[in-house]
Amino acid sequence: MTLSIGGIAVSILLVAIFLSLLLASRPALVANGFRFLTGSDWDPVTSRFNALPVLFGTLVTSLVALFIATILSIALAVLLGEYFKTGPFASIMQTAVELLAGIPSVVYGFIGLFFLVPLMRALQMALGMPPIGVGILTAAVLLAFMILPYAASIGREMIRLVPSDLKEAALSLGATPSETVWKVTLPFARSGIMGGILLSLGRALGETMAVTMVIGNANVLTWNLLSPGNTMASVIANEFSEATSEVYLASLIEVALLLFVISTLINIVGKIVLSRMAHDA
Repeated sequence: MTLSIGGIAVSILLVAIFLSLLLASRPALVANGFRFLTGSDWDPVTSRFNALPVLFGTLVTSLVALFIATILSIALAVLLGEYFKTGPFASIMQTAVELLAGIPSVVYGFIGLFFLVPLMRALQMALGMPPIGVGILTAAVLLAFMILPYAASIGREMIRLVPSDLKEAALSLGATPSETVWKVTLPFARSGIMGGILLSLGRALGETMAVTMVIGNANVLTWNLLSPGNTMASVIANEFSEATSEVYLASLIEVALLLFVISTLINIVGKIVLSRMAHDA
């Protein structure tokens, strides 16, 4: 009964948030129409508001960050969950991972500005590009380190839950330790590892302050990862206080509505994927 009441309460809250955003963005829905999702112009001066550049920037930034974080988190989870379960090194690494999860977003932003942006400028100069420093790739790399602790922590715990009998059986049959990790440990823990990755994606989609500080805040549609861009969260943070017209404000709320819908859909798809993995296992 408790779970049922909790589920109903969460559903009501989600519906209330959706309706609130929908009603607040009604002027923009009427003025922008379907071109809000297909156009590439975001110009408050001419009252042209199209979300494709920020939608593209959000997805590209989050997916690149997720790709980087997935590789690092799996390596870190295997290291701490399989090879260094106890000892001083394990304690130091686990403490470091927990500290990474607790660092405020704005601090990550300053770290990106003072350390990551100069590195990106050096890379751009080496490639013969304007040394801007800020851009989509800069935000993605910074975002990868921000979401890394969530995926790594969950993956580590799932690897530690793998029954030792399975690993001992694989070793007794002649498998090497590395083969046991790849063919026994990781397949057994894949549902939990995937869950941590999906939770990280949810964090990446909604991250605001750190991304705003290093992405360049340019409402342009580009495939060049070294160029400045924008995300849905950063455009809201940058322009919400400057929205002087009703359509302008409603357009920003419509961006928030779009971000809410995308996050909800990703969570639903994630639950479906996890349930199928659990069923197959």
